[in-house]
Amino acid sequence: MKKFSLTAIARTHLRTAAAVSSGRSASTVFGGHEHTLRQTVIGLAAGTELKEHLNPGEATVLVLSGRIRLSSGENQWEGRTGDLLVLPSDTSQITALEESAVLLTVAKTDRPGSDSTA
Repeated sequence: MKKFSLTAIARTHLRTAAAVSSGRSASTVFGGHEHTLRQTVIGLAAGTELKEHLNPGEATVLVLSGRIRLSSGENQWEGRTGDLLVLPSDTSQITALEESAVLLTVAKTDRPGSDSTA
């Protein structure tokens, strides 16, 4: 069994995101490309975007802190601390409306045309 403090990991990534030109910092806390399930903590400086990408399977975003906007085509949803957003099965983009940390959980499927860049 392993135990992680998502709060501490998020705090570290928020500090790093504020200090780098990309405005983001991330690490996988469980799983990885060779597994079906992958969970990644991402810290985002205000205004930073995770550009539109194809969802490689079933995915959720848990907002650990801050406020984000999830966009997919013409649709948009806002998430705040504690909100869980289910990513649409096609493409999506995340924008940090303020300094934010999220936990991205992806369960990869064998969906045709999917890639592992989420």
